[in-house]
Amino acid sequence: MWIAGVRALYLQALHPRAVRGVMQNSDFRRDAWGRLMRTASFVGTTTYGTTEAAERAGARVRKIHRMLTATDPDTGEHYGVDEPALLMWVHCAEIDSYLQVARRSGLRLTDAEADRYVAEHRVSARLVGLDTDAVPANRAEMAEYFEKVRPDLAAGPEARAVDDFLLRPPAHPLLVPAREVLWRRVAHLAYATLPPYAHELYGRPAPDPATVTRQLRLAGLLLRRIPTRVRWQLPPKHILRAMARLGPDARPAPYKLGR
Repeated sequence: MWIAGVRALYLQALHPRAVRGVMQNSDFRRDAWGRLMRTASFVGTTTYGTTEAAERAGARVRKIHRMLTATDPDTGEHYGVDEPALLMWVHCAEIDSYLQVARRSGLRLTDAEADRYVAEHRVSARLVGLDTDAVPANRAEMAEYFEKVRPDLAAGPEARAVDDFLLRPPAHPLLVPAREVLWRRVAHLAYATLPPYAHELYGRPAPDPATVTRQLRLAGLLLRRIPTRVRWQLPPKHILRAMARLGPDARPAPYKLGR
């Protein structure tokens, strides 16, 4: 999810109108951790929370989006960040990133299970304000969507700023060495997983897909070696709360995929 989330940010930044809405309405450079935690909380709530909690989270997101606008510097046009086309791009870039990275890193999903994952996330799309029937319901429809939207994509100044931020996020001076050793590896790997057209837009050569998949499998293997109880303790602890609510035998879905 960590690598996939960074991939999603790289991909989302290639839609000029969508990334402009972020850049003009938030200071993500100064509040990177807070923004990350708010996004993680929303994803965790819609994944592991109750229906009521997910509906409340969606209502908060819709309320915030209704109040925000952005301006096209070339035309002077003012537009709302809750335009369906922009919400659709953010949704599809996120879900595609989670699915692509999960499968390439060794999570065994059949094609039918992957299609089910895409279909189930139409619920989260509704929560942020999209018409469920308009959202891709399987991998084929997702691929058709990306093919349709590609002419609208570009690596403008905002995308370059996101790229620079993801490679060099603000850090305490004592943490700069760790950022250079660890974070840059994550960012480079996330970037490497992007589709070829994204590499072309960013202007950097696309790496060999087989090499990237091997790196993802190694990263997945190492991360899954971390004891589950340690991983589940990471904030905001949605998994532990769901397990407490559902009973002592409840476990996250990866433990049930092979059954």
